[in-house]
Amino acid sequence: MSASSNPTVRRRRLGAQLRHLREQRGMTAEQVADVLMVSQSKISRLENGRRSISPRDVRDLCELYEVTDPKMRNSLLEMARESKQRGWWNDFGDIPYSVYIGLEAAAYSIRSYESSFVPGLLQTREYAEAVVHGTQPDTDADAIRRRVEVRLKRQDRLTGEDQLSSFWSVIDEAVLAREVGGPAVMGQQLRRLLETSEQANVNIQVIPFTKGAHPGMTGTFSLMEFPESADSTVVYFEGVTSDLYLEKEADVRRYTGLYDHLRAAAFGVAESRSLITTYAEVYENELQHPDR
Repeated sequence: MSASSNPTVRRRRLGAQLRHLREQRGMTAEQVADVLMVSQSKISRLENGRRSISPRDVRDLCELYEVTDPKMRNSLLEMARESKQRGWWNDFGDIPYSVYIGLEAAAYSIRSYESSFVPGLLQTREYAEAVVHGTQPDTDADAIRRRVEVRLKRQDRLTGEDQLSSFWSVIDEAVLAREVGGPAVMGQQLRRLLETSEQANVNIQVIPFTKGAHPGMTGTFSLMEFPESADSTVVYFEGVTSDLYLEKEADVRRYTGLYDHLRAAAFGVAESRSLITTYAEVYENELQHPDR
């Protein structure tokens, strides 16, 4: 799905324009909420693109912000209509991180750091099933199946026609050591990492245990960049009950610097491949000699 037709991206762009119009009027989100008799959180969520916006909301805001240019009003209304379109992920039902999927589908570059799991874009089906089963034990079988299918569909970004220009992943050695799904699943998963890392648009680095403490120990995150300058870089954090998205320039700059530190702390790409191979061989040997 291209950025121009991606409903998540359309909501972000519309929200950014509405925020700009509000700031031009010298109004706070609280003042707007009071006038329209809605919650301040609704205005904030409209402006940051976290919820769809109706044409009626756009008309009300245009009236409040005294937008008289018919071309601008029509443009905003059209963006509101487009933002309510369905993304491919909606076919899989209620996916809790659908905003992230929409952003991922539009990004041209993603940098991720993971301390516990293989990144979703690199997971095998068996590994993904084991992760979802293990981390969401109360989820029913159908929901697990849908989440795994969505995860595998997302991987089109690495090899499909609209593939990412760059996917750079830094992982902690714990990702390799944690036996998710058993030795057979882990052996296949690590071989997949080695295979995928041969693609020109994919780089994988591993921070070894011997590095000791490092900045990534404070938590995992991803940086997503977009082809249009109007779409700001997003820092994403996945939570248990809610996700966090940072877009302010100072936050993006901080986490960009933090990611550079993580890359510096990690083995280089070639040395990382060697470590991944070592772990893959350990799991494969465990299968061949289970009694050792």
